[in-house]
Amino acid sequence: MDNRTMIDNFASRVLAWFDQHGRKHLPWQQNITPYGVWVSEIMLQQTQVSTVIPYFQKFMQSFPNVGALAAASQDEVLHHWTGLGYYARARNLHKAAKVVVAELGGEFPVEIENVMALPGIGRSTAGAVLSLACGQSHPILDGNVKRVLARYYAVEGWPGQKTVENTLWQFAAEHTPDERCHRYTQAMMDLGAMICTRGKPDCDHCPLQQGCLAYAQGRQSEFPGKKPKKTLPVRTTTMLALFYQRQVMLTQRPATGLWGGLYGFAETTNTVEQAADSLNIQDYHLQELTPFRHTFSHFHLDITPVLLMVEAPMRRTVAESQQRWFSLDDPIEVGLAAPTKKIINEIKQML
Repeated sequence: MDNRTMIDNFASRVLAWFDQHGRKHLPWQQNITPYGVWVSEIMLQQTQVSTVIPYFQKFMQSFPNVGALAAASQDEVLHHWTGLGYYARARNLHKAAKVVVAELGGEFPVEIENVMALPGIGRSTAGAVLSLACGQSHPILDGNVKRVLARYYAVEGWPGQKTVENTLWQFAAEHTPDERCHRYTQAMMDLGAMICTRGKPDCDHCPLQQGCLAYAQGRQSEFPGKKPKKTLPVRTTTMLALFYQRQVMLTQRPATGLWGGLYGFAETTNTVEQAADSLNIQDYHLQELTPFRHTFSHFHLDITPVLLMVEAPMRRTVAESQQRWFSLDDPIEVGLAAPTKKIINEIKQML
């Protein structure tokens, strides 16, 4: 069997499996538009399908097209993203929508270079959107596809290394067919999510079992290569939950950086008394809440939340214009980081 025939055979086996077993009824697969596929692909980055579905449905109800998303405030967008994590995705999605409306006449671009020029969209996401929504033939290389190809070819090394990634891109491009590319793209993502899983791959039901080097060598668990381990540093912070008449005060964080644009509690590394003094709070009752750890990709954050029940509402200065009181009796419809929601839920349970 020559190389071209082997390559075509790979795609035909994947497509045959998809026709029988692939996912065809996900929300973003109905009434397909580039906008809907784009939103779903951004949400699906580092997030499982089952988690994304309700977020996607609510997001599309509120922002049914790119114009509606561009016209929304960042607070509205981040509120709809609360709980999905990796909030830079939401900020970039919002920025890109504004670019599409302001510079592209509200039409999502159909050239891969122009799609990749939008904020937050890389080669794989651009290829997926144009393939799934427009039927164009572009390779993709998300986490699922990396795993399938790394095992099939027994590619040594961590895919985060450029040389390893380039090798996987080469294989991805070789196998991407010109015909039925939109089905093949979905099939490769489904294969990684449903069969060639990270933990226990179901090799007996895999259409690529024949020819898979990792299977032949019994080394499925070794591919793809693991990211070199490093000990995460630990940071500490105290979060001050100011409370007055069933309201909490939240402050909007700067647009960039950790939890950019989200609302959260004031933080300090000083004592609570020093922090209260710096906030000009004189009369208050202090109650410690349950400490917990929140882990990011690059560090652990040990959080000590403290409830400060104040006797009178604080007066804001111009510099504190990002501070707002929120009633705990009403839905808080701004973007909240996971630790903020956790602390608010503990306070509500105490009321």
